[in-house]
Formats: sequence, structure tokens, C-alpha cells
Amino acid sequence: MWCSAYHSTTPLPYPTMRILITNDDGVYSPGIAALADAAASFGEVRIVAPHAEMSSSAHSITASRPLTYIRTPMKDREAYRVNGTPADCVALGAYHWNHVDVVLSGINLGSNLGNAIWHSGTLAGAKQAALLGLRGIALSTPATGEEADFDIMRPWVARVLEFLLPATELILVNVNFPDKVPRGVLWTRQSVRHYDGKVVPGRDPMGRSHFWFTVVPIESVEEGTDRWAIEQGYVSMTPLRLDLTDEKGLVDVQARYPLTAISFTG
Repeated sequence: MWCSAYHSTTPLPYPTMRILITNDDGVYSPGIAALADAAASFGEVRIVAPHAEMSSSAHSITASRPLTYIRTPMKDREAYRVNGTPADCVALGAYHWNHVDVVLSGINLGSNLGNAIWHSGTLAGAKQAALLGLRGIALSTPATGEEADFDIMRPWVARVLEFLLPATELILVNVNFPDKVPRGVLWTRQSVRHYDGKVVPGRDPMGRSHFWFTVVPIESVEEGTDRWAIEQGYVSMTPLRLDLTDEKGLVDVQARYPLTAISFTG
């Protein structure tokens, strides 16, 4: 759980830190404003976010058309909007602002837990940072039909940043907040029990078929995972990596089917 040494809610001063903030909910989302407010205590903040919602855009990048980078009025914040994806935003943000120290992505209105990490635009913003040799931290909270209570979250966001920003050995971290006052903070691993995506068919008023892609609840989760921590009322912090290699599987197939540098012949 959270170490008592990090219970302080007074942020540490980081006067030279450059913090680039993005999201997948769009530049005008209340979540990105709340994150920028919290991050401003730790350094210089700049927002670069999609001009419209790009939820579940995964790590797509825009290669078939040019992108725009337009300054956007935002109270007390330097902000820009991009007609692209979260990954586009991070790439352009780092291009226009030298020596970025860390990228924060969020606060997403909707949890990014378990296998949702694969298609999350919020996670993609943080992953793009890691691909560029920067550090990336994604932050999310449940969207339960009502607006998120950022007043409750504010001190916990500050605590998480106070802990993670100096932890330079962590290149990529996925953070999720519960929808109530947290019981504490836990290190977790990703829940991969099963994929919770589901196609739901329907018909429009004209009788034409259409389809919704949604998620279904997972009845039980593994203790120590991100889903489990949120169910128990904790903030979940999951260190991630870019290397997707199945190390055990690789060792097994190398032993069972040893190959040398030769070509297959018919």
C-alpha cells in the first residue's frame, strides 16, 4: 500500500520540469483541465490534445493527410489542439517544445484496465512518449454516467504525481482512480483474464441493421491486478513496457524447434 513517506499532499517543487499533457477525450475535457491544474505545481505545463474526442483510437497515427497545430484559448494554460490522435498530439507536442521531461495523458473519463490497455487512446499518448524516449504516465477514472468528482480526486492525483514524477526508472505507467475516495494506492499488474469486448446488434428506425461495440462486466478478477484494486477502492499504478515479447514462449519454442540461419526449402 502507500508508504507513509508519501502521504504529504504538498507537491515537491520541480521548477525546470517540462510536462506535456494530452488525452483522448479532447482538448476541452474537464479531465485534462484537472490534470493540468495538478501538474502545474510540479513544473511548466503545456496541453496538446485532439480537437475532438478520440476515445478507443488506440495507437493510431495520421499518415494520409497533414496535421494542424493550433493555439487554443484556455485559462491560465498554454494549450494547442491537433486534428489527429493522441499519439499525433504527443509527437507534435514534443516537436514544438524541446526537452519535454514527461508526458501525462488524461485524466480519461473512463477506466483503462486490463485488456482495455490495448485499444485505449489515453494509454497511446503515454506509449508514444515512451517510443520517443520520454516518460509517459496515463491517468483514468471511471465514467459512470455522472461527471467525475475531480475535487475528491485532486489530492490523490497530486500524491500520485509526487511519487511518480521523481521515479525516473519507470518509463511507462498506467494509473487508475476509483470513483470514490480511495482507500490508498497499490502497485498492480495488468488483468488479462479474458477480453471483455462484445458486439451488440440492433436496428435503426428504418429497420437497417447496425452494431454497437461495448464491454461486458467481468465477474471475478485476480487479486493484485488493476481491476481488483479498483474494485477494492484503491488507486492502481501498473508499470508497463513496450517490449511485447513472450519470453517464456520464446524459450519454449527455441528448445522444441531449434532453428539455424537457413532458409526453408520445398
